[in-house]
Amino acid sequence: MPWHPMQDPKSPSDPSTDLSHLTRGSRIRSHIKEHRVISALVLAGLLVGAWLLIRWWLTPAPKPAAAPTVAVSAVKVSVQDVPVTVTALGAAQAWTSDIILAQVSGKLLSVDFVEGTNVKAGQLLAQVDPAPYRAALTQAQGALERDRALLASARVDLARYRTLTAQDSIARQTTDDQAALVKQDEGIVLLDEGTVATAQVNLRWCRIISPIAGRTGVRMVDPGNLVNASEAPTSTTSSTTAPLGIVVVNQIEPIAVTFSVPQGDYQRLSDVSGGFRKPLATQALSQETGASLGTGALSIADNRVDPTTGTVKMKARFANADERLLPGQFVNIKLTLQTLVQATTIPAAAVNQGPNGPFAYVIGADQKVSMRSIKVDLTQDATAVIATGLKPGETVVTDGQMSLSAGSVVKVTVPAPAPVPAPAQPPAP
Repeated sequence: MPWHPMQDPKSPSDPSTDLSHLTRGSRIRSHIKEHRVISALVLAGLLVGAWLLIRWWLTPAPKPAAAPTVAVSAVKVSVQDVPVTVTALGAAQAWTSDIILAQVSGKLLSVDFVEGTNVKAGQLLAQVDPAPYRAALTQAQGALERDRALLASARVDLARYRTLTAQDSIARQTTDDQAALVKQDEGIVLLDEGTVATAQVNLRWCRIISPIAGRTGVRMVDPGNLVNASEAPTSTTSSTTAPLGIVVVNQIEPIAVTFSVPQGDYQRLSDVSGGFRKPLATQALSQETGASLGTGALSIADNRVDPTTGTVKMKARFANADERLLPGQFVNIKLTLQTLVQATTIPAAAVNQGPNGPFAYVIGADQKVSMRSIKVDLTQDATAVIATGLKPGETVVTDGQMSLSAGSVVKVTVPAPAPVPAPAQPPAP
């Protein structure tokens, strides 16, 4: 076919032109499908989101889970009289303690006391062989009688010489010599009298008596042993060789208890007792059971502070009529300074420490706890005296605080009583 100048080279009659139109149409249809799919997905997402939003809006909010109940122990705030005390570790010691020693040397003839029994002042405890000392006394008395006779003779001669001198019958020198002889004999007689007194004392010391009323201990030397006045005898009933004396007598009625208190407590005790002029009630307690062993009075304080420990030594006197205290026994000492009348108190275990100071968990009527700030005046043993923050009758938690916070719901439990031990059965016959 001949070419025409006005004919489009890409007219539809051209096969290449028809193919290009077909390709472009396919692309347009493909884009339209993609847009429809995307629109459908967006619309579906919007519908799902709207449905979820409506469902969330219409669904009621879930109720919060109930707080767990915490089991605690609790007590009510009480009002009571609280004695303010000072405690210390003390040791009992004899009010007076004497080591009985021999004052003369010789053989120990007898021991006249029963070990571990009470003796009176002046009671015979032991005897040393008196024979040598009785003989010495006899010799001293004989020498005294002899010298007294010589003195009497010298005095008679002196009187005679003075008469003769007055008559100018003898020289004055003779009279003066006789007067000097009388003075000499008087001195000898005086010396003999001292010797007799010494012999009498030594003979009396052969009887060893108790200087105080008290209780004897274990005998430390047996009859038949030699005792020496210059030193204590050594023990014959033990392996020790240290001088021990014959026996130790301790006065335990009354008995003393010594202890030490910090210098700060010393000032408190001094203020309450008026410089220790007024006795302070003192109680001795058993370290094993806590039972009271007696009540005494503190009236003696040392005159210095120990610079190594910063404490002052004290001494209390106990009547000890029941003899429950023995020398060397360790006890707990409690001194009553004053008594706080009608004080608001809680157990010390109910006091907690927080960043803002002490507080207590107070249980309300709805069994919920609140944290209440408190001011503790003082803590005495297991009791805390509350100045402010609590009222009598309120209930405070004493155990289980570690699991609590403000608003916690609690259940008060009562501790189970300690089991009572079964009575001991007698042994089978």
